[in-house]
Amino acid sequence: MSNIKKNFIYNFMYQILTMILPIITAPYIARVLGTEGIGIYSYTYSIVYYFMLFAMLGLNNYGNRQIAKVRKNKKELSKTFSSIYFMQLMISSIMIIIYIIYLCIFVKENVNIAIIQIIYLISTAFDINWFFFGLEKFKLTVTRNTIIKIITVGCIFIFVKERADLYLYTIIMAVGTLLSQLLLWPFVNKFTKLTKVKFKDIVRHIRPCLILFIPVIAVSLYKIMDKVMIGNMSSMEQVGLYENSEKIINIITALITALGTVMLPKISNLVANGELEKGKKYIEKSMEFTIISSSALSFGLIAVAPTFAPLFFGEEFSSAGTIIEYLSVTTIFISIANVIRTQYLIPHEKDRSYIISVIIGAVINIILNILLIPKYQAIGATIGTIFAEFGVMLYQIIAVRKEIEIFKYLRNNFKYLVLGVVMFLVVVPLKNIIYSDWRLIIVQVITGAVIYLTGFTIIQMIELKEYNIVELFKKVLSKYNIN
Repeated sequence: MSNIKKNFIYNFMYQILTMILPIITAPYIARVLGTEGIGIYSYTYSIVYYFMLFAMLGLNNYGNRQIAKVRKNKKELSKTFSSIYFMQLMISSIMIIIYIIYLCIFVKENVNIAIIQIIYLISTAFDINWFFFGLEKFKLTVTRNTIIKIITVGCIFIFVKERADLYLYTIIMAVGTLLSQLLLWPFVNKFTKLTKVKFKDIVRHIRPCLILFIPVIAVSLYKIMDKVMIGNMSSMEQVGLYENSEKIINIITALITALGTVMLPKISNLVANGELEKGKKYIEKSMEFTIISSSALSFGLIAVAPTFAPLFFGEEFSSAGTIIEYLSVTTIFISIANVIRTQYLIPHEKDRSYIISVIIGAVINIILNILLIPKYQAIGATIGTIFAEFGVMLYQIIAVRKEIEIFKYLRNNFKYLVLGVVMFLVVVPLKNIIYSDWRLIIVQVITGAVIYLTGFTIIQMIELKEYNIVELFKKVLSKYNIN
């Protein structure tokens, strides 16, 4: 089995885990902490998250790319890792000091929770996931994260029992993140070592990191700033509704975009070695896989959201159903943009196009948030996010249209979007026949899956001109084979 397949399986299985664990914990936490408790946690985390972004300074993509380029040269690998990490440690230390100043001067409410959140910021000083991603050592990072997440879930059920336990929940989540970073360090010596580097070698990474940091901070303006703006312009309860709705969308999106995380170092290495055409073939396959999966999951989620939200989170979160319906549309936009970003723009160092796209998204989102949140609250932020994600995707499509056959990829896969709509139109009316909530969702999911898989099979039969199911299955696997 090729490294790409292994890494995709590891990363996909980890994304499955990240999907399952919130499914287990979210209903419990929603009922124990309520909309206000979740809103307070989400709001304070959103603030510290901005400090974390500045501490990492775009390193996840930059570090990944740089390590992938030099991983076959042990001397260069050691020098690159050391210089990048010392830069990270220096900036993280500065941001920890600034956050402490922020706590002392500006924080007047929920002070204890805001103080606990500093653990997240400390964890960024030890975050070297970018190093192992660049080496394509996904098994190591996935195994570590799996163990920590399972322990975290266990601690939540053991220690978080009532609304007053919000501080315990915050400690558990933050310490879990810190431990997951620390546990990678014992493995560093197996692949490289920290060496003494000159100060100029450290600071030379700042400028390229800043270039990749611009899109990171811009993305945060329509990913994280939403919750900050809702908290300041509406209420913590509305933050809680938006947080849990977004949590469901993030679960779905993480599954689809898992391939991008795996393909980034691979294609960066291909570009470094001049194998450009091979990279384009990967993009074509990835785009088809992405549109197939995002169409099914997006339209399926829209269909079940109104019934799912109050059953899953509790009646207090019934309004989240509408937010989930609207946000589900962004799954398709995010997934397509993710392929373009991770498999073309970043590996080919087309940073300018990437930066412009996310700045467009940020501007759209902030303007619409300012206009809509005061009147429509969390729904207003949702509308802003939809237009922002569409704007990002549209600009990236336009930016790469001359380098890759992006319109051909989209045109060839449009049929799967149509299939998703057909599935949706059949599944939604089932609510008029079945009134038992959980039974309705089960029947809707099964019916939707049967319709989509049947439609997918018919499309493959026509395209591959193969009507024997066994042979068709073999050809489909061969079609999406990535070596």
